[in-house]
Amino acid sequence: MIILQGNKLERSFSGEVLFDNITIQVAQHDRIALVGPNGAGKSTLLKILVGEERASAGSIDKKRDLSLSYLAQNSRLDSSKTIFDEMLHVFEDLRKDEERLRHMEMKMGEVEAVELEDLMHTYDKLSEDFRQRGGFTYENEIKAILNGFKFDETMWSMRIADLSSGQNTRLALAKMLLEKPELLVLDEPTNHLDIETIAWLENYLTHYQGALIIVSHDRYFLDKVTTVTLDLTKHSLDRYIGNYSHFMDQKAQKLLAAEKLFEKQQKEISKLEDFVQRNIVRASTTKRAQSRRKQLEKMERLEKPEGYAKSADMTFKADKPSGNEVLNLTDAAIGYDGISLSGPINADVKKLDALAIVGPNGIGKSTLIKSIVGLLPFIQGEVKYGANVQMGYYDQTQSSLTPGNTVLEELWSAFPTKLELDIRNCLGAFLFSGDDVQKTVNMLSGGEKARLLLAKLSMENNNLLS
Repeated sequence: MIILQGNKLERSFSGEVLFDNITIQVAQHDRIALVGPNGAGKSTLLKILVGEERASAGSIDKKRDLSLSYLAQNSRLDSSKTIFDEMLHVFEDLRKDEERLRHMEMKMGEVEAVELEDLMHTYDKLSEDFRQRGGFTYENEIKAILNGFKFDETMWSMRIADLSSGQNTRLALAKMLLEKPELLVLDEPTNHLDIETIAWLENYLTHYQGALIIVSHDRYFLDKVTTVTLDLTKHSLDRYIGNYSHFMDQKAQKLLAAEKLFEKQQKEISKLEDFVQRNIVRASTTKRAQSRRKQLEKMERLEKPEGYAKSADMTFKADKPSGNEVLNLTDAAIGYDGISLSGPINADVKKLDALAIVGPNGIGKSTLIKSIVGLLPFIQGEVKYGANVQMGYYDQTQSSLTPGNTVLEELWSAFPTKLELDIRNCLGAFLFSGDDVQKTVNMLSGGEKARLLLAKLSMENNNLLS
């Protein structure tokens, strides 16, 4: 059964077409991965499908009373409730029925005969409906999902307003899973999850009863969860049966076949054009040349197949080397407002070291990085920087970008003494070429913003990157 359908969808910005001719069908148990290069419009297409944006052309048809939940990359819960109370709100109807059942139980001791018989009949009917809808298990469901997302019992009484942005997004996803909509639309759901939580989510979604549409850069996550892959390009949405790995194999075969057809047609065109050019002026062969010319005019020309997306040429170099001792942490503690998240932390970073900081959600990985680069103070302990250390920092919130700037202005304003050619060369290395550099920052996808931030970082020529 089809629960959602998009027909001939198009989205344009200021006259520039992002995508067009997009047709999509979602059946009630589909598990769809929506893929495509950065900037193709994946997040925009999701917003159109769920009704958060309007298409420039085309139409959306949905099943009557379709229940749908949508997790955007920046989804947040705006609530004054505690974590557990917000989750309880999902089951408000069940809780009302529960109160009604308790009231009926008390009333049974006050009535007799026919009235009691009618009351017990109504009670049995409501009680069975309550059971089938999960009335006796919903609190256990809440606890299981909160624990799955690393909200243990000590956090259940926390106010949502006191959560970090990453925790809030995780809680928004947890609430959606409890709602169990017929269609769950997820845009980068693993962004704020650690490895253990991603594994838990993979298992949960594998057994999810409704339909899924997922955008994710985590190919292993898509391989585990999805069974259909939709490949978004500027003028089409191609459907492949199978997970992401199967899609890559099928696309490679399709691309190879298309290239062979294109090359075959190009040879035929070249042969016909050569015949026309050599014979059009000869009286004896003019008619045959004119026939070949008509054949060329009627021929439906194949477009050159687009290969795989180019890879960014990300080059980072230092203006000057640091000393052998780069960074030393001694008995450091990190946190906010005097409250420690982790500590004591001891580290000795040497020149040319490449370190990964791992740990569960909420342990303070980002806080540690911010403390090292000086954006947050250490709660206690000592930090020493080596000689000639120049630090560069990639901010995952992307808050340092100016929305109204074009891509070119964003980079050039940070390095005003550089030649325009140098700025454009750097942008080209990070896959911003041609008209791309005139896009405003607020028009960029999350992946494009990430590339722009990395381009800025590459031009700083630091010798310590965080």
